[in-house]
Amino acid sequence: MPARALHPRAPTRGPLLLSPRLPLPRLLLLLAALSHRVSAEPGDGAQTWAHFARPSAPEAAGLLHAAFPDGFRWAVGSAAYQTEGGWRQHGKGPSIWDTFTHPPSQPPGDPSPAHPSGAPSPSSPANGDVASDSYNNVFRDTEGLRELGVTHYRFSISWARVLPNGSASAPNREGLRYYGRVLERLRELGVQPVVTLYHWDLPQRLQDAYGGWANSALADLFRDYAELCFRHFGSQVKHWITIDNPYVVAWHGYATGRLAPGIRGGARLGYLVAHNLLLAHAKVWHLYNTSFRAAQGGQVSIALSSHWITPRSMTEHHVQQCQRSLDFVLGWFAKPVFVDGDYPESMRKNLSSLLPEFTDAERRLVEGTADFFALSFGPTLSFQLLDPHMKFRQSESPSLRQLLFWIDLEYNHPQIFIVENGWFVSGTTKRDDAKSMYYLKKFITETLKAIRLDGVDVVGYTAWSLMDGFEWHRGYSIRRGLFYVDFLSQDKKLLPKSSALFYQKLIEDNGFPLLPENQHLEGTFACDFAWGIVDNHVHVDTRLSQFTDPSVYLWDAHHSKRLIKVEGVLTKRRKSYCVDFAAIRAQVTLLQNTGVTHFLFSLNWALVLPLGNQSQVNHTALRFYRCLVSELVRANITPVVALWQPAAPHHGLPEPLAQRGGWENPHTALAFADFARLCFAELGQLVRLWITLNQPSTRNTSYGAAHNLLRAHGLAWRAYDEGFRASQNGRVAIGLQADWVEPACPFSREDREAAERVLEFDIGWLAEPIFGSGDYPRAMRDWLQHGGGLLPFFTAEERRSIRGSFDFLALGHYTTVLVDQEKEDPSKYNDFLQVQELTDTTWLHSPDQVAVVPWGLRRVLNWLKAKYGDLPMYVIANGVDDSQDTEDRLRTHYLGSYLNEALKAYTLDGINLRGYFAYSLSDRGAPGFGFYRYVANQLEAKPSVSLYRRIMEDGGFPGAGSPQRACPRELPACAQCGFFQTRRTLLAFVAFLVLLLAAALALIFCYSRRGRGACE
Repeated sequence: MPARALHPRAPTRGPLLLSPRLPLPRLLLLLAALSHRVSAEPGDGAQTWAHFARPSAPEAAGLLHAAFPDGFRWAVGSAAYQTEGGWRQHGKGPSIWDTFTHPPSQPPGDPSPAHPSGAPSPSSPANGDVASDSYNNVFRDTEGLRELGVTHYRFSISWARVLPNGSASAPNREGLRYYGRVLERLRELGVQPVVTLYHWDLPQRLQDAYGGWANSALADLFRDYAELCFRHFGSQVKHWITIDNPYVVAWHGYATGRLAPGIRGGARLGYLVAHNLLLAHAKVWHLYNTSFRAAQGGQVSIALSSHWITPRSMTEHHVQQCQRSLDFVLGWFAKPVFVDGDYPESMRKNLSSLLPEFTDAERRLVEGTADFFALSFGPTLSFQLLDPHMKFRQSESPSLRQLLFWIDLEYNHPQIFIVENGWFVSGTTKRDDAKSMYYLKKFITETLKAIRLDGVDVVGYTAWSLMDGFEWHRGYSIRRGLFYVDFLSQDKKLLPKSSALFYQKLIEDNGFPLLPENQHLEGTFACDFAWGIVDNHVHVDTRLSQFTDPSVYLWDAHHSKRLIKVEGVLTKRRKSYCVDFAAIRAQVTLLQNTGVTHFLFSLNWALVLPLGNQSQVNHTALRFYRCLVSELVRANITPVVALWQPAAPHHGLPEPLAQRGGWENPHTALAFADFARLCFAELGQLVRLWITLNQPSTRNTSYGAAHNLLRAHGLAWRAYDEGFRASQNGRVAIGLQADWVEPACPFSREDREAAERVLEFDIGWLAEPIFGSGDYPRAMRDWLQHGGGLLPFFTAEERRSIRGSFDFLALGHYTTVLVDQEKEDPSKYNDFLQVQELTDTTWLHSPDQVAVVPWGLRRVLNWLKAKYGDLPMYVIANGVDDSQDTEDRLRTHYLGSYLNEALKAYTLDGINLRGYFAYSLSDRGAPGFGFYRYVANQLEAKPSVSLYRRIMEDGGFPGAGSPQRACPRELPACAQCGFFQTRRTLLAFVAFLVLLLAAALALIFCYSRRGRGACE
């Protein structure tokens, strides 16, 4: 596969090949539905790593086309301090976050600092004084919910807004009225509220008077606050969250001091605070259970945050360390609530001096105090606030599906409601939030797989968050909202981002339906379709077989048991023939076993002309190539020959040419034309399809080098057209590298323009002068005009030579990439083209991280047709690396999926597709890409060989009831040429024997009929 140097091409999942009548996803869903769910207990979660250790089948590894269960809860969320603003409007009291974000020299609410902004001010920290101003924009926020089409909305009540001093004895009526308006508006929209009582914003008075959550007295104060909320809002709320993310509250609020209230009390205080949080939660749950559940019919839980962790190796020790990591983070709170009212055994064993003890009464109080498992997963904890020591030297991973599976096993199949999930983009990113959108797609896909394939009982999903807001310790340096907020504007409108449009469509479809264009197509290609395979690096081995060796050998039967050469004794040397090249014989046999009709290989220019000109010609190499093509023809395999292939060393050029500047030197184009004429003369009688330049990459190619590549191609094509076409009747073209480029945000005009720009620079750069106008693409010249003539101009003679220099269009295609115009990651941003490449994380990827996106082939074929007309096209290279799988599952999937997309282009889109060449023949020339692996000095067929052969025999993908095709077996145009030209001496001898036999028969006949005298 040619290199792509701008950024590593990281290569979707296509229609499922294996069973058009029962697609694999449906089969997997059926198996999951039939699976038996046995009782689980603490520790069983450790099975998760072994369960997911074996890679999934390619058909199951990508996007799952299926629906979520009926009644699935689609939600979006926000938190009071992050979005409300109005920090002291209408009697709201200060919270610990108001204090934490204002230095002592700046009183809370001082309007002098210019906050908030896209990034924190260097002079003072960011804060939530105004934030998204949700307190003054209830209708605006709820209109966002209506646009999304969510069924549930999670928001938090600010304790300090309804109880300014933290005590239930003095409620703030304006605060209660505000949340009443929110709930009433949700009722009008038919959106169910999910209300969080505590999302980190403790009234500052309680921190000052009691020491905050370090004091066990807060549990009762929290209970009083919860009772006030249940009485005022409970008739409208069916889902309550007591405390959000107690790990972060305890560990970073009171142990490390990274978050409000900023207490650096060490581990002991952190564990004490966590203990008090659990008791506070339990008291509120029991309050609701005994006093409100019967009348209000709601449910109560605690939102627990977690990371996911993978072992450095699949040893028992590392797996146990991963289990321990989850115990110390999620199990710290989940096991007391969901199992037995006590901490995980691994924590009690290792933290006995630090971890508080539950009394028997406390265990009974805490155990079972959740009506569902409320899970928070995302960058609030993962890769951000997780204490490094709690990883136990293992590796974090953003894998939601595995975490859901672990929770299901560890806590005996609870009902899980994901109450926070998503990712983030840079604070400077506006509405094209591609990174967030694709993470959202990844997480929702993993949730769907957990439900449909693993049998996990997930009942709802909450995207975080509704709008951009204050992001805790990161201020406004990142954004997590589905709606964009310009924090410097007065009205702070909510503008939907790409992620919002994606989520809206997902909710509307209730999942990922299988679209018509993704479905497997039945049909066949034309009878004369070229079925080929590629080997860009044919090894020129000129050693002959042992039958041409004139030496005499004796068998040492007594000692060495080997042949011993008799020195000085030689037999008469016979003339060698093409069949004597053992390497050619093995290569042709391999191709015959594959069943292809065409074979594409590249010549080694440096080997044939070591000096770059015909002053020194390697006739031995030329004879090898001549024999190779003649043997291919004799085997009824059409040779397709590329004159030049970029390769090491010296970029495939003779060393003297490389030393004189390579393709930067205009002389190289003339030298290439000279080499092409030599090859046409020596091989042209046997070759009907030529590629001049095989997939030169425009990435990191200078404008001058590309100009000379085009000149070289034009000169070579004209040389064939004027000097060889009449006698040889072949066809010549350039081979383009044509990976597809898709806009990362399909809703974004800017991303669509960026994708088109990259396509022009990637493909149009070489294609437009040949197949189009005879000049470089207009888009390139317009984009580069500020550079002052960076692109060379063609002379009239060059334009005549290059324009129209094709007999067909040949392209290599491997993968698809996404491009985004937002500068999300400066290290990956192409400042010149003003784009950033990324990939869809739900796409299937190879071991080398090449995305498998079958529909990209169909799109690039249609793009080429739309730009350059209805030309005959050949896909001259298409393949993927799969070196890690001896079962060859990825290549088998890739081959069937891409070929089916080629069939769609041919059948449905009317693309004049004449042939398809799989890449590559063996791993020797292209490690990992081969259809044959090299084992113990022998080439061994991989399973994909039999699939390719079956597709070729069928002519494509005929349906079960399709009549068998009756294609005439056509001989190659010069099938006899190879036979007669390579065996002229043998044929002369056979003719002499035939004449001798005829003469003998004539004499015998004469003697028998007339006698000896008559015959003399």
